[in-house]
Amino acid sequence: MVPELTVSNFEESLDFYTNVLGFAVKYQRENPNFAYLEYEKKAQLMIEAYHDAGWNTDKLVYPLGRGINLQIEVCHAESIRSRLLARGYTLYQDLKTSEYVANDVIHRQKEFLVQDPDGYLLRFCEMAE
Repeated sequence: MVPELTVSNFEESLDFYTNVLGFAVKYQRENPNFAYLEYEKKAQLMIEAYHDAGWNTDKLVYPLGRGINLQIEVCHAESIRSRLLARGYTLYQDLKTSEYVANDVIHRQKEFLVQDPDGYLLRFCEMAE
C-alpha cells in the first residue's frame, strides 16, 4: 500500500519529507505538483498539491488525515527525531518504547509521532530488542 497525501503547500511538504525526514524522490512531475517518495527502500508515499480536479471528497480542513496515523518502519528513529527537533518541529509524542502483543508474543518498538505541515500524523518506529 502506498498512501497518497494531498498537501496544501507542495514545496513546504517536499522540503519536510526530503530535507528533514530523509525521504528520497523516486519520481516527480508538475501540473499538478506530485512526488513519489521512498525511505530506506522500505516505505513509500506520494504527495500531490491540492487542485480542483483532484480526488477531493470534501473540503480539506487542518489537520488533514484525521483518524489515521501512518506507521513508517525505520532503522534509526532517534536520528529522524533529532533532525526534526533541530529544525524546530514539535513532536506529537516523544520517543518511547512501546509493547504490542500479537499471537502471545511481545513485540517492542521505539516510536515517536510527528505531524507533517498539513497535520498528517506520522509514527516512526524502530524495532527494539
